[in-house]
Amino acid sequence: MLYLTLRHYEYVAGVAQHGGLTAAAEALHVSQPALSTALARIEEHLGHSLFLRRRGAALILTPQGRDFAARAQTLLDQAALLENPTLPLKSAQPLCFGCFSDLAPFLLAPALRTLRAALPGHRIDFRADPFDPLISALGKSEIDLAISYDLGLDASFNRTELCRLTPNALATPDHPVSVQASVTLAELAQFPLTLSHEGLSVQHMLSLFKAQGLMPKIAHRAASLELLRSLAANGEGIGISYSLPPGSLSYDGKPLKAIPISDPEAREPIVLISHGQMPKDSPLGVALSALSKELPKYLASR
Repeated sequence: MLYLTLRHYEYVAGVAQHGGLTAAAEALHVSQPALSTALARIEEHLGHSLFLRRRGAALILTPQGRDFAARAQTLLDQAALLENPTLPLKSAQPLCFGCFSDLAPFLLAPALRTLRAALPGHRIDFRADPFDPLISALGKSEIDLAISYDLGLDASFNRTELCRLTPNALATPDHPVSVQASVTLAELAQFPLTLSHEGLSVQHMLSLFKAQGLMPKIAHRAASLELLRSLAANGEGIGISYSLPPGSLSYDGKPLKAIPISDPEAREPIVLISHGQMPKDSPLGVALSALSKELPKYLASR
């Protein structure tokens, strides 16, 4: 049975620091094949992967790997401190949380509040990005956890559904659809529409129409939610959005009516995304558990 030694921790911390086997092996004074074999044995002993391995690409730390490498470095620093008490001790690895930009105004702050309550004293960083950069950063382990719509995620990611949102049609109060309690995609296809400029959001919405054999009339694609709301409030086409800020005025003070879209297939899940399994007692495991518990309650209360 393998017992981890300080040398094993040096291997993981060294690869994390140098970003690849070749540079780490040189710095650690070990052959590259020996280092690769040692890493595989360490992962086998731990029961989970520390690095993502892709043919022709550098090793990338998994979220568990980032946490393990940070703890390993802390242990190595403490060991060095025993020998030389004048050495400074390095700070712990921060946890980085990501949020899809359309959801960030509503969910980022509550998520950060939840994370700081669950991990007191732990540094929490965040970033809000469009879908493609967000998922790319998650895949590269630049972020540890993310919240997004479930738009074309591949099977390598773990998903925890937090809730499902009903989209809304946004129109002027005197528009024919504004007198209705709800509206269908088929009814909306008769009018000019304004959709988000975000690529996957547009593709998703268009696929909902296409599934019913409908050809929507796209008048505009808006680069932001507030621009979409402003265009709709000024009669430039019915806006469609999953995000529904409180209030019935656009930024320019025009009245706006939100009408729920009733098609069941249009409801979209908001998911908490992670990469690989996380030990429950690790910072990432604690973060995942806290967000999975608290955010559905927050979303249900809105």
